[in-house]
Amino acid sequence: MYIAGMDTRQQPGLGELLRYVNELIEQGAEEQYRAMRLNYRPRYTPVLRALDDGARTVTDITGRTRLTQGAISQTVALLENDGLIARHALDDGRKRGIRLTAAGRALVDRLERHWVATFAAIDRLEAEIGYPVRQVLAAMADALEREGFSARVMAARTEHEGEHAHVDDA
Repeated sequence: MYIAGMDTRQQPGLGELLRYVNELIEQGAEEQYRAMRLNYRPRYTPVLRALDDGARTVTDITGRTRLTQGAISQTVALLENDGLIARHALDDGRKRGIRLTAAGRALVDRLERHWVATFAAIDRLEAEIGYPVRQVLAAMADALEREGFSARVMAARTEHEGEHAHVDDA
């Protein structure tokens, strides 16, 4: 809801805050990977975790994550170039399967304790700030899937312009 007189110049926008929080998280993750002496990209994590959980195709991975098929396909290509996954023909011949290589399996085995610690750190962060951030972000994603942000901005703009028209008419 638009609040009359709200000074938007002094408040960071949602995208700005999300990007900043993501930068802080990515920096912390990269520090941990360096400490583990891994040459590892954080973007690999959702794909590797999905494969470890039984996903066998890009479509399977898309269904287990909140990432786009394009983002997953790009990450799969990087993982393949790094020798961590291999593609193979599936029985039906329509799709290509994806599996962890021996190097990929060894990496996942090495990362599992790190992932447990990561989720424990997230739990502590949520307790510290008093908000279930993952639940809030999941609910926000669900709401934006129902009605996109552009439509929401247009509705707020229309509402705001309608309020100003009533004030000007008075």
